[in-house]
Amino acid sequence: MIVKLQNSDLETSNKIRSVFQVSYAIEADLLKATDFPPLKRKLENFLNSSNTFYGYLKNSELAAVVEIDHTDQGIHIQSLVVNPKFFRQGIASKLIEFVFDSYDSKVFTVETGLENEPATSLYKKFKFKEVNQWDTDHGVRKIRFERRLSK
Repeated sequence: MIVKLQNSDLETSNKIRSVFQVSYAIEADLLKATDFPPLKRKLENFLNSSNTFYGYLKNSELAAVVEIDHTDQGIHIQSLVVNPKFFRQGIASKLIEFVFDSYDSKVFTVETGLENEPATSLYKKFKFKEVNQWDTDHGVRKIRFERRLSK
């Protein structure tokens, strides 16, 4: 079940951050990153974020989170994280479908580390197209995807 998460609530933000931490630890390993800024994201950042968070609940446990940033250009999937114990269950796909169904936008964007094969494959499966690659200050090559819909 997908629910909107009230990130301004301390307990909820703690749960969100916990999923981010375990998921991004796996991504940091995939990217061979020793300095990975998403792992340094503080609880206050979640509490005070103006982004919208949705969670996927499995047996009443927060299994995954998608963070949405509304921009002038469209909808940006700021983060999509799945707790590793729920990997390979189609949860990330369900969250992407939810975002497409819930937001009336012609443009959806998302970024990930280039070497994050599970994420890049997922986005390509949903017809996201590569629009940019660049190197970050912390040694990770990133890729930006975009999907334009004709609505």
